[in-house]
Amino acid sequence: MHSQSPQAVVHAQLDAYNAKDIDALLATYAPDAEQYTLHGERLAQGHAQLRERFLTRFAEPDLHARLLSRTVLGSTAVDAELITRNFPEGPGTVEMLCIYEVVEGRIWRASFAIGQKRPGTPPPAG
Repeated sequence: MHSQSPQAVVHAQLDAYNAKDIDALLATYAPDAEQYTLHGERLAQGHAQLRERFLTRFAEPDLHARLLSRTVLGSTAVDAELITRNFPEGPGTVEMLCIYEVVEGRIWRASFAIGQKRPGTPPPAG
């Protein structure tokens, strides 16, 4: 994956996320990668913590990330996504802004801005 563009790396990450393929997903992240809330707390560092975080999410039967838009500037890719989740209060969606910093063909740092939860099923893709 060393020679892949930031766009290709982030797209492979999204595909692995939606396939719930933990090994393919972790392959897109650097071994010491970090995840943060945007301008906030660290959510995970390293493959072990990333694995635990993703496997918890993958337990949700309706989990799916729909790409709304992607902007790439140099080594940074910014995705706007609509995430279908199984929240404790029931199924719903949440918009997320995902900022991925790619170094040497792997995601080195990811930061997430999370929008408001919306109950119910997501609107159709289009």
